[in-house]
Amino acid sequence: MIAQLINANKVYDSPAGQLTVLEQCNIGLNEGELLLIIGPSGSGKTTLLSLLGCLIYPTEGTLEIDNKVINELSASKMASIRLNTIGFVFQQFNLLSALTAEENVAFPLKMQNLSATEIKKKTEIVLKKVNMQEHRKKLPKQLSGGQQQRIAIARALVTDPKIILCDEPTASLDKESLYIVMDELKQLARDGKAVAVVTHDPRLTEYADRCVEINNGKTTIVK
Repeated sequence: MIAQLINANKVYDSPAGQLTVLEQCNIGLNEGELLLIIGPSGSGKTTLLSLLGCLIYPTEGTLEIDNKVINELSASKMASIRLNTIGFVFQQFNLLSALTAEENVAFPLKMQNLSATEIKKKTEIVLKKVNMQEHRKKLPKQLSGGQQQRIAIARALVTDPKIILCDEPTASLDKESLYIVMDELKQLARDGKAVAVVTHDPRLTEYADRCVEINNGKTTIVK
């Protein structure tokens, strides 16, 4: 197990009082599996992903990532875990429009201060993994939605993180691209990564090793 939440709550202050977005959550993420987190909009699934991604702290309970208790870490150490242990894939791709596909993929490596030679080598490897070498010099606007998402996956992979977190990665894709992207995410799990996918789409259940449903902040194992 590479990540786990233990009796975790997430509570926000609002004008109407305290709002509990996630309640008594116990969930683990294992290397070599694809975990699907499914639920409607506003159910708490993005909050759950944000916790696993070390973007926020739990209000109560414990968050552990790679044998580290995150509750006890500073913001800078949280940022280091995000950069080196976790890769993120978003619904809207979040590619930098002024950079080529290759430059977008290389961006996290520059933040790690690697040499130009090492950056080039690692970037080529992940572009090949997602079958996007021939598109490496294109800008995001020159790529289809499915191609942009595959570049986003390559960017998430390039630091060789143990965890890949995906927030609605297929919501903007056509049916054919959806299957391609999910097949690639499934293969990443088979290669030993811990992959978590947040979605509202029940069609993705067939790709999951485990499936957790979340509704009104409460989680239930459904597969």
